[in-house]
Amino acid sequence: MAGMTTRDAGSGQGSGQGLGQGSGQGRGLAAGAVATLAAVVAAASPAAAHPHVWVSVETTVVYDKGTITGFRHRWSFDELYTTMAIQGLDANGDGAYDRKELAELAQVNMDGLKEFDYFTQPRLGGQPLKTAAPQDYWLEYKDGVLSLNFVLPLAQPVLAEADGFAFAVSDPSYFIAFDLAKDKPVRLSEGAPAGCQANVVAAEQDKAELERLGQAFQQELGGAAASIGMMKSVTVSCPKT
Repeated sequence: MAGMTTRDAGSGQGSGQGLGQGSGQGRGLAAGAVATLAAVVAAASPAAAHPHVWVSVETTVVYDKGTITGFRHRWSFDELYTTMAIQGLDANGDGAYDRKELAELAQVNMDGLKEFDYFTQPRLGGQPLKTAAPQDYWLEYKDGVLSLNFVLPLAQPVLAEADGFAFAVSDPSYFIAFDLAKDKPVRLSEGAPAGCQANVVAAEQDKAELERLGQAFQQELGGAAASIGMMKSVTVSCPKT
């Protein structure tokens, strides 16, 4: 796909379960409880592998002093997950959900996502890179959509001009369907050297398997068969100095 380089300028208390609380305990998605992404993964059986949560991903690659230092993620959740996740968190009853009301949920989310490496897979020359503890995480509820914002640093910065830097945000098990946002899903932060660009590449996947997953989702929730998008990775490159 065509390159899509853009630039931009480039914090969590409440109650309930977050994206990873209760790993392995089969908590999952249930009415009357705040659902968690990691609980969905832990509760689902391999035989029933199909998406339970849909996430639209926007990521900014963060640069500093000629190096890539990490990622600034914004994950926006589907309507069903959003409705369950915010249930009971409007502490003052004003019909809105501010950062303070969502802060504890944000904390629980990040604690749970650690087990899954925050569903973020950076690589350099095909080799996996380690990440550090997340920073500046907070939840926002706006226009009926719940979004998780956080910065995920690399354990070690990577030179901007290094060959073969790439990353993906995905759940290989398909219990959670991550897909890049339609509008400017990947950005490069201020500080990116001139000429750097990000390119989205669709991974090779079996079309029949994707159709099967969509039909399985239809059988569970009803309605038309869901469209499962191709897993995508992002390559980032800069001119040699």
